[in-house]
Amino acid sequence: MNLKPSAVIVTALVLTACASLDGRGRLPDRIVFERGGLIPEGIEFDTNARVLLTGSLVDGTVYRVGADGSLEAFVVDAELVSSIGIEADEPRDRLLVANADRSVFGGDGPGVAKLGVYFLSTGEKIVMVDLAAVAGAGDDDIVFTNDVTVAGDGTAYVTDTFMNQIYRVDPNYEASVLYRFEPQTGLGLNGIVHHPDGYLIVVANGGQGLLYRVPVDAPNDASPIALSQPATGADGLVWDADGRLIVVSNSTSSATAYLSNDGWQTATLVATAEFEGQATTGAVDGNDVYVVQPHFNDAEPPVILRVDLR
Repeated sequence: MNLKPSAVIVTALVLTACASLDGRGRLPDRIVFERGGLIPEGIEFDTNARVLLTGSLVDGTVYRVGADGSLEAFVVDAELVSSIGIEADEPRDRLLVANADRSVFGGDGPGVAKLGVYFLSTGEKIVMVDLAAVAGAGDDDIVFTNDVTVAGDGTAYVTDTFMNQIYRVDPNYEASVLYRFEPQTGLGLNGIVHHPDGYLIVVANGGQGLLYRVPVDAPNDASPIALSQPATGADGLVWDADGRLIVVSNSTSSATAYLSNDGWQTATLVATAEFEGQATTGAVDGNDVYVVQPHFNDAEPPVILRVDLR
């Protein structure tokens, strides 16, 4: 079977992406979705197609978001229950989706821990990796995949909020547990990013503002990053164009930027952007940083905001 997208499809995608940008080639400062009810927890910017992507806690669908707030269903997969973190892997034409089940927060069922992988150019499924199969969960344990990042060699790393562990999925889609934090009430692993020097940075208890550095070749050496100020409410993480770590808080209506000069053993807060309403995760396009406001508790349309961290 030929899995490569046709020239016609690629052309159509480029036209769609261009239509989502303004005359300067930038997205607007504020994008209001055309409808509510989908609850987008994750956000990503596809630099190939120049378009924003977001998931849905409600139905798992991954959407393209236009500059006018229009929504185009891009990934529709019956296996997707709740799409949480999403990551564009442009060099390999892949979109990686942390697939979970939000109903566990209501005490319903053991949860879902999977990684969906799709062609970034077409939305066609490549594989669905069952992470629960390697989770080591007992009968009373709950699984919940939250966020995903990808390394330069194509290896994906996925956080599990309830199991407090990081999964590793190699380029052949073989899954394993990279590292499990010692059980701590409320630890709740969340956002994750990969650094090209060979370590991960992960949110571990966003309420307390803790970030951990986890070397991928020596995960047992995981240690908290000494922050000049706690990353209170930390949820999503993303690198900006200057190598700063952008932390989106889901409790303080803000995004913050940290810098490190010692390989992220320590980090200093260098900028803060405040806004109204709750946000969860961020995406970067060049020098622009955007955050998504899901509207968890009402039916109002979600919003994507450009935030000023300069």
